[in-house]
Amino acid sequence: MKQMKMKQLFSQVTVLGLACIASLGHSAVTLDRTRVIFDGSGSSVSITVSNKNKNLPYLAQAWMENAVQEKENTPFVVLPPLQRLEPNQSSQVRIEALENKIAELPQDRESLFYFNLREVPPKSDKPNVLQIALQSKIKLFYRPASLMLAPLEMSNNPWQEKLTLVKQGNQVIAKNPTAYYTTIISVRASKDSKIHSDLDAVMIAPFSEEKLPISAQLLGNSPVLTYINDYGGTPKLQYQCQVDTCQVIKAKKE
Repeated sequence: MKQMKMKQLFSQVTVLGLACIASLGHSAVTLDRTRVIFDGSGSSVSITVSNKNKNLPYLAQAWMENAVQEKENTPFVVLPPLQRLEPNQSSQVRIEALENKIAELPQDRESLFYFNLREVPPKSDKPNVLQIALQSKIKLFYRPASLMLAPLEMSNNPWQEKLTLVKQGNQVIAKNPTAYYTTIISVRASKDSKIHSDLDAVMIAPFSEEKLPISAQLLGNSPVLTYINDYGGTPKLQYQCQVDTCQVIKAKKE
């Protein structure tokens, strides 16, 4: 009899826990962007955070991390680090640069950091309820003032078009000769072929190269790459390969 009651209790706790996980599957506290470009000529940038829950208040905890996702030694401070958001309320988080630390960053290329936002749900008034604090992490690119581009220039001459592909044996190496980070999210053999959904995104640092998760054989001679731009958009690049090197075919401007 005692064993039966224990099983019933375990079952109740499990059901409550699963129900809570399902209800929190989508973050209540959201950001207004998927990446941050920090203008080196400015001293701060603001991000809008919103509580999409119509009934419950949430706490929003924010902090910065460096390129290896450590909290220490970042040249930025987040204000406020913790705030309460009422149901359906929006607020702002300000990322401020520490002048003495920013001066130590390279000024001939972008630097990578991460902005983190964790939502803290209110304490449940029901017993045996599992609560989960969901966390969002987005990239922050510090872009020195000398590298800032006007929107029209970025649209007409995106730096991603300078990315070249090199076939080495059965490997494909993406080379980035620019001062900017480039993130490739998909590769396909041609504009009419399907995207390889099992490929992981690849971020290529300035003046560096990375192996793409696709073989040279699958790449073909007219591959199409999709990248993420400053606004979270996903433009495509059409390539043409000659021997072992592939260059972007620039679209004709109308």
